[in-house]
Order: sequence, then structure tokens, then C-alpha cells
Amino acid sequence: MALINAECKLCDVILNEPSLIPVINRFGIILGVGDKSIRTVCEEKKLDSEFFVTILNTFINEDYFPENRLKSFCATQIVDYLTQTNAYYQQFQIPNIERHFNSLINQSDSDNNNLELMKQFFEELKKELLSRIEHDRTSWFPSIRAAAEKLRGEYYGEHIRYDHDEPDSLEEKLDDLKSLFIIHLRGEYDLNLCHGVIFALYSLEKDIKQHNRIRNRILRPIADAMLKACHEKE
Repeated sequence: MALINAECKLCDVILNEPSLIPVINRFGIILGVGDKSIRTVCEEKKLDSEFFVTILNTFINEDYFPENRLKSFCATQIVDYLTQTNAYYQQFQIPNIERHFNSLINQSDSDNNNLELMKQFFEELKKELLSRIEHDRTSWFPSIRAAAEKLRGEYYGEHIRYDHDEPDSLEEKLDDLKSLFIIHLRGEYDLNLCHGVIFALYSLEKDIKQHNRIRNRILRPIADAMLKACHEKE
């Protein structure tokens, strides 16, 4: 898809890429956007249109990742977005997968389909994701907000360093779970419910990949630089 800009009509963007609906929801924008431009919608919602557009482009274009542009945004702005993303995982995506998974198990032949083992694998994945979200909420994000408050108006950019992406265990586990469905599913099962679980897993995996790109390539080096600058002030 072509890159989005602030003059695009938001309705056209959503019609072309419906997967963006949960992303715009995180900014407090719900369906019924009319034919207004992104800039107009952002002005009405008191949002930074450039940040909004950057997030949308990052989400739908795998090769688009303007690290320098994102580094120009306020760290707390990125934290706010990732906080809303975490809430979306907890309130919508995880419960959606669980509902589909439970219905699939209840309406399938339980003697020889491996679904119970797959559900246990998902529970382990869910536990890890919720643990990461809790650490963000109680430790990492508050430390970034405190550092931003302490460094208000001060420059710390010379400390920013990005090394490389580390393998992410959540992405690996989601990929493994999809493989279990594709390779090891057995017996009689409801096709529609099975498709619902698989598509929900694909959606979560895509979302987490984009989340991790912003989290690890942008916010983490910024946060490390801020904390180092704060330490040097002491």
C-alpha cells in the first residue's frame, strides 16, 4: 500500500486496510469518521497527526520504519501508544483467541486432535505476554515517565544507541503455535472455529511484530539514553 499522509481521508485508509481499525482505536478514534482528512480528525482529537501517520505507515508497510522520525517524538508519546496497545491485547485480542479456542475444543472430537495440548501452549504464551505487560505498567513505563519529567527541555540525544534486534520469544511462540495447527491438527473439528483461531493468532503475531519494532528499536534506546542522562545529573 502507498504511504499514508495527513491529507489522506481516514475513511479511504480504513477501507483499503481494515486491519488498522484496532490501531486507530488506540488513539481514541472509532468508526464513523466521515470523509475527513487525517489532519482534521487529529486536530479534533488533539492528536499529533505526524505521529499518528507514522504509526499507521509503520503498521501496514513492513519495509517502512523511519527510526530518525520516531526518535524525534516525545518518549512519553510513544509510551502512551504502547500502553494502549498493551490494553488492547489484554481486553480484546487475548479474550478473542480464548473464546474461539474454547469453542473449537468444545465442538471438536477430543480423542485425537491435539487441541488441548495446543491450548496449553497458548496459555504459556499468554502468561508470558501478560507478565511483560505488567512489567511495562509497573516498572519500565513509569521509569521512562519519571526520566522524561526530570529531563524536561534537556538534550540527551548523544546517548541514543541502537545495536540490533534480539530474537523475541513471543513472536517465536506464536509462530510455533501456528505451525502446530498447520502440521499436527488431527481428528474432527469445526473448520470455521479453527479458521477463527488461526486468523486471530496471525493478527496478534502481526501486531506484536509492529509493537516490538517500536518498543525495541525506538523506545528502548531512547529510554536507555534518558536513564543514562539522568544518572549523569546525579
